[in-house]
Amino acid sequence: MNIRNIAIIAHVDHGKTTLVDSLLKQSEAFKLKSDATQELIMDSNAIERERGITIFSKNASFRYHDVKVNIVDTPGHADFGGEVERIMRMVDGVLLVVDAKEGPMPQTKFVLRKAIQAGHPAIVVVNKIDKQDARPAWALERTYDLFIELGATDEQIEFPVIYASAMQGKAGTEPDLAAMTNIQPLFDAIVKYFPAPSVDASKPLQMLTVNLVYDNYKGKIAVGRLYAGTLRKGAQVAHIDRQGHVKKAQLTSVMLFDGLARTDVEEAMAGEIVAIAGIPDISIGETIADLANPTPLPVIAIDEPTIKMTFGVNTSPVSGKEGQYCTSRNLKERLEHELETDVALSVAPTDSADKWVVAGRGELHLAILIEKMRREGYELEVSKPEVIFKEMEGKTVEPVELASIEVPEQFSGTVIEMMGKRLGQMKDMKVDRAIAYMDFAVPTRGLIGIRNQFLTATKGTGIFNTIFLGYEPFAGALDAGAHGSLIASESGTSTAYSMMNVQGRGTLFIAPATAIYEGMIVGENAKAEDLIVNVCKLKELTNFRTKDVGVGEHLDVPHLMGLEDALDYIGDDELVEVTPKNVRLRKKLLTDADRRRAKKG
Repeated sequence: MNIRNIAIIAHVDHGKTTLVDSLLKQSEAFKLKSDATQELIMDSNAIERERGITIFSKNASFRYHDVKVNIVDTPGHADFGGEVERIMRMVDGVLLVVDAKEGPMPQTKFVLRKAIQAGHPAIVVVNKIDKQDARPAWALERTYDLFIELGATDEQIEFPVIYASAMQGKAGTEPDLAAMTNIQPLFDAIVKYFPAPSVDASKPLQMLTVNLVYDNYKGKIAVGRLYAGTLRKGAQVAHIDRQGHVKKAQLTSVMLFDGLARTDVEEAMAGEIVAIAGIPDISIGETIADLANPTPLPVIAIDEPTIKMTFGVNTSPVSGKEGQYCTSRNLKERLEHELETDVALSVAPTDSADKWVVAGRGELHLAILIEKMRREGYELEVSKPEVIFKEMEGKTVEPVELASIEVPEQFSGTVIEMMGKRLGQMKDMKVDRAIAYMDFAVPTRGLIGIRNQFLTATKGTGIFNTIFLGYEPFAGALDAGAHGSLIASESGTSTAYSMMNVQGRGTLFIAPATAIYEGMIVGENAKAEDLIVNVCKLKELTNFRTKDVGVGEHLDVPHLMGLEDALDYIGDDELVEVTPKNVRLRKKLLTDADRRRAKKG
């Protein structure tokens, strides 16, 4: 068959999406299309473009001579492992993109492990060879070491190598940028080294649903690989759910990918990546099979959630003023909608009708969900992220992650001390060109709230990445260091005059002229205890002035908290209030009297 189904994988910011841009732009039939001038074509989501990371897997296709290549862009972050797991069931090979200066990084390791376990061959693309201090030979050597470490077979280790500058749209078999003219050597390698799908169109129909998208006209669209048989528009098929129940369904539309678009076709042959519509209750991991011979495909196994948070209806004094969707019914429907497309997420009810426990693969996974919701007009409040403990063989176990850290050598002692306080165990340490590379096995709960502390300790020069290792016995009590908050004593509007009086107590999180309510957290106390302050106090006006009034007064620049900063900061008795316009921090109990009563009781 003249088809190649491939995935492209890489660490965050190693140029994966830019390389896909070059492949699409230089492919036949795509050059004439309007989106050929667009940058980061595959990162269609606004959050992806802002953060420069891929979060949601996406499909595209291009043609090279008489071969059709279906390419799937994969997320590079371990928190989106639910996406990666499924993609590996859809493809026959992977393009591994490695930065020529940095070599393979932790997230590369996570996604590559999934590809090797699936038995896929790889083509290694050493990217950014035009970068200053690029060291392609070193990066390639590290990549070989990584394949061996992950248990690759001899055939997988004998991978072909392509050198590239994705930004310039050039590639070659040697690391000589001057000799490169276009991306064609990569096209040739894809066609030559990746196998065509091994399928039999005469066998009964079998398709595995790997992804879901929504269309305003066609409704829920299921995307997946057609393992056997032929899909026809209007045909009646068997829909087999994850529990093995078989239901009859009729397809209203069959689509193939052409560039970035889905094109309606009358039929699709085995081996293709297809999209179908007409089954409103279909979910990820389910099989579309022949009605006369319904045989399910193996269900996709998904890594379990490790972090949980409580999502609730916004109960602050300003609730309902900034968002469009504020009720418990709105929140419940939105979370249920997310469950249909995100299999790594779980939602459980609580004793309260206005709160739900939402569990995911990590802080970033849940933070992206909250960010999506606030942009859609939702108001909610969320609690501090907590680790999910499990019972195995009568013992309590907890999730453990491998933290890979890269810092200038002078900060290595500070980082080692910081990780030690969080129960981290050093597994490896190397120093190269005055840069220290350290690996720590650390409980997931030890990583909650570490990001800001790490950036402060390394003066913004450190790089911190984590991947999930597994579950290990409970490591003991953790002293993460309590913080004290500056809590607003009354409602009103913050003034520069009152803030100047308060700023000596700690670090402020608000700017002047900010709407304030009682119980809102306006800053961090320099001491590890809460302090009630008044930031709404007005300066008394008199008719007496001297020439020195106002001299020497200076308001420090506040530390404005973003969503992830706020989630890192809050304590057990605090919440983050999220609206389309603001991210606020507050106490669970807003009045001082209620907090005192709760402490006594």
